[in-house]
Amino acid sequence: MKYSIIVPVYNRPDEVDELLQSLTQQTLEDMEVIIVEDGSSQPCEDVVRRYAGKLQLRYYTKENSGPGLTRNFGAEHSQGEFLIFLDSDCVLPQGFLQAVDDELKRKDSDAWGGPDRAHDSFTPVQKAISYSMTSFLTTGGIRGGKKQMDRKFYPRSFNLGIRRSLYRQLGGFSSMRFGEDIDLSIRIYESGASCRLFPEAWVWHKRRTDFRKFFKQVHNSGIARINLMKRHPGSLKLVHLLPMLFTLGTFACLLFAFLFMLLALIGMIAIWSMPKPGCANGPMLFIIFGIGGMLIFLLPLLLFSALVFIDSSIRNKSMKIGILSVWASFIQLIGYGTGFLRAWWLRCVCGRNEELQAFKDNFYK
Repeated sequence: MKYSIIVPVYNRPDEVDELLQSLTQQTLEDMEVIIVEDGSSQPCEDVVRRYAGKLQLRYYTKENSGPGLTRNFGAEHSQGEFLIFLDSDCVLPQGFLQAVDDELKRKDSDAWGGPDRAHDSFTPVQKAISYSMTSFLTTGGIRGGKKQMDRKFYPRSFNLGIRRSLYRQLGGFSSMRFGEDIDLSIRIYESGASCRLFPEAWVWHKRRTDFRKFFKQVHNSGIARINLMKRHPGSLKLVHLLPMLFTLGTFACLLFAFLFMLLALIGMIAIWSMPKPGCANGPMLFIIFGIGGMLIFLLPLLLFSALVFIDSSIRNKSMKIGILSVWASFIQLIGYGTGFLRAWWLRCVCGRNEELQAFKDNFYK
């Protein structure tokens, strides 16, 4: 057995159905599939049974412990030479496993990761969220884009492969609830093993279904980056600071724009309260200066919004998705940035030693 595909699941029977259906259509069949139910209240056992004769498939249930330890559980019950970890909300194109196999034959690798895309069937919100997580304008291409600000590619657990022997050597995923996949990727590089991007081994990734859940996800990711920095000194790169800088810059622009707007309003009120219109030269300067200053500070945000709108509208062939992508991009950057700043303050300034978790009860949601 060459490949073991391991999927942790929590209350997502419908998504597991779609993933398993896509696995039955793979052009390369040298694989086993292991589904691990992590304490779900809505189990997918009935769904798994429907594919028993179509896939070499095993199904396990366990107490809830989070995705990382659940993947370790699946790995312990696997037999493949290589382990491939997928999230339950992924759907695979027919050539996914063949693309992995072709890349390994072209150049052997100890570990790898693949990018993700949005399927035509995804909702506009899911497509907008997918754009915000994959665009160079928002993430710097570090999640598998053709352009990357970081020369090293760090696989994410929604689409991550690793040689079994290396996985055992590293002890698998840590007990971190958030950032456990990056922790493993960092340890892969620290071990001296080879790790790279397989650009053609991509998946359709549904991600979050609404903006509230998406904010929780990226806020936790920002917190996880500080936790990772504490675990792995030197792992923090410039690209990881950009959402924090964007967040501070956005708040500063909005604050100064608001102050200049107040200045303009003061001028307007002064004109309205004057008994003689001919005395309005001073207040008019307030209005002009206030409106001009407000526009200057709003301009960077408007330019960023325009770039995202145009780029996403062209990519998705939809102006509606372009508009939603602007909102998703601000959520992605500010959610991550506020999580980063929160964890930095508590761990680096206040000296708290324990790893932080913002939305502890929602790490799957």
